[in-house]
Parts: sequence; C-alpha cells; structure tokens
Amino acid sequence: MNTLLMLIVFVPILAVILLGLNILLATHKPDEAKKSAYECGFSPVYGQTRSTFQIHFFVVALLFLVFDLEILLLFPIALTLYQVSMFGFSVALIFFIVLTIGFILEIGSGAIKVTSSYVEELSMNKK
Repeated sequence: MNTLLMLIVFVPILAVILLGLNILLATHKPDEAKKSAYECGFSPVYGQTRSTFQIHFFVVALLFLVFDLEILLLFPIALTLYQVSMFGFSVALIFFIVLTIGFILEIGSGAIKVTSSYVEELSMNKK
C-alpha cells in the first residue's frame, strides 16, 4: 500500500477513534467556573467586559497557523519523496518557495515585527 494513501486513510480513522474515546472516557462534571465566560481565572468586571484588543496578536496567531501547516506538510513530503520522483520534488520545492516568499513579504510589510519599546523593556528586565 502506498505510504501517502495509508496516511490519508489512517489519520481520519485515528481521529475518529480518539474523539470517540474522549467522549466515552472523559469525566463530564462542569461546575460554575467552567460554565462561566472567564474560565481563565480572571474575575469579570461587570459593565466593563469589553476592552481594547490589539489586532497584532491576532495577526501573529494567523501567521503562526499558516507556517505551522507548512511544517505539517513536510512530513508526508519527506516520506514519499523517493516515490514521487523529480516531478513531486519540483512541486514541493515550488510550494516551499512560494511560502518563503510570503514569509519575506510579511516581514517586509511589518506584520510580524517586535516594536522597539518591547525590546527596550526586555533589555531593562535582564539588567
């Protein structure tokens, strides 16, 4: 059986089995803290539940997901590289070149940069 075909068949079956085991074996005892909107431990301040949110954190999270998926695609490519010959290698190379160009454009546009005030704060904490 082809390794990539086995991966395509095996991963969904394993995911369904693990989700089923979680539903069957996990304890379901929600308490008041678990049902609240602030499960993280912060007490909600009534009347001030909305606060400003810097979009920079959201952008960094989305970019992390994109490049994390790129790393996820390295595994099947590494497994099947001997079987897909030069055509498969060239497709994989084009894929990673496009993603690398996208990463360079993101750095150039300033989507993922560390502000100078943050760098100064880090250097002050080390002293």
